[in-house]
Amino acid sequence: MTRETVDVAVIGAGPFGLSLAAHLRAADVPHRVFGRPMELWRSHMPAGMYLKSQGFASNLSSPQPGHTLADFCRATGRPYASYGRPVALDTFLAYGEWFQQSQVPHLENVLVSEMTPDGGGYALTLADGTTLWARRVVVAVGVQHFANVPDALRELPPELHSHASEHTDLSRFAGREVVVVGAGQSALESAALLHEAGASVRVVARCSKLQWNGEPLAQERPVWRRLREPEAGLGSGWATWFYSNRPDLFRHLPALERARRARTALGPAGSTWLRPRVENVVPVHLGHIVVGAKAVPGRARLSIRTLDGDALEMLPEHIISATGYRPDLGHLTFLDQRLRSRLRTIGGTPQVGKTFCSSAPGLHFVGPAVAPTFGPVMRFVYGTEFASRVLGRHLSGTGNRYRATLAGALLRSSARGGSRRWRVPT
Repeated sequence: MTRETVDVAVIGAGPFGLSLAAHLRAADVPHRVFGRPMELWRSHMPAGMYLKSQGFASNLSSPQPGHTLADFCRATGRPYASYGRPVALDTFLAYGEWFQQSQVPHLENVLVSEMTPDGGGYALTLADGTTLWARRVVVAVGVQHFANVPDALRELPPELHSHASEHTDLSRFAGREVVVVGAGQSALESAALLHEAGASVRVVARCSKLQWNGEPLAQERPVWRRLREPEAGLGSGWATWFYSNRPDLFRHLPALERARRARTALGPAGSTWLRPRVENVVPVHLGHIVVGAKAVPGRARLSIRTLDGDALEMLPEHIISATGYRPDLGHLTFLDQRLRSRLRTIGGTPQVGKTFCSSAPGLHFVGPAVAPTFGPVMRFVYGTEFASRVLGRHLSGTGNRYRATLAGALLRSSARGGSRRWRVPT
């Protein structure tokens, strides 16, 4: 029986997958796209939330004009400001659907359940049981695969503990006592939404002081102030400008430095517009470290230690870990285990070259999984522009040149022995 083949398969239908597919479609690259559209935003974000990014930094990437968030809001009569007005989750979701319908109408709403190397390409099995063979694959999955939970809370049953990404409606906790663990935007906004829904909520954080982003910078600033503190897609300041605009240069930093910056840059902080909904409204216990938890009838006994070494306990009815995400190749279980073990990694994530190609020939990664290579911008929608243009140009390049490169890589891999790791293209 003849198996269906395709030049490029894109796994994931969030901002990175949809943006890349729009570029491939415009370049007439034969491809298929698999995934549930905007799944992270639809099924792993709470109703009532707002994006932390500014409006101008929340665009999906298209090579065709007329598909920005501003264009969508103008066409649908929704409020919009490029700067200074937070973007509501429901607006961003509707924008994603609008973008997908016009730019990626060929999206296949099905998940990839397994992917294995096969004859110089990759065999993909879909959740509906169908199979295909792809010459090249792009993994563009979102952070929902990488939810980070403190070790001390992992053994609690789901009725007593959950990650923030598991909730789309926090009103279910109305009238209940909830502890939120964390100090970033997710933790602080979850706490605000819980309080506003009628829950009795407290925040527990190991930091000694909450960090809040500053007020939006004045649009009519003098030139010297713009030079001193430039505005960029991820925020203001020269370091943030570098992360936002030069992922190509970030890639040349030493590997350990890249991994450190990807993990610590743009650390936990709340948006300025969120501050009045938390300060003097929600009790916040700073300098407290969660050291253990156990189930007791109807509640969780949460053991906490202060930075001074004092021990105390809380007895909430539920604990929410709003402790962010930690990309890890091991969590992408649809990838064949042998394939995962042979990929070169950095900080637990796939190491990729300048065209987002991993050490496995023809296998590319974009999005949060490659933040340790290209920097923090890969964790944000703003990163779709760079990733889609660079990878889109690469995948639409001369086919013969690509096949010659692939054949050479496969021969070198075979000569070294199948058990060795592949080399990452530069």
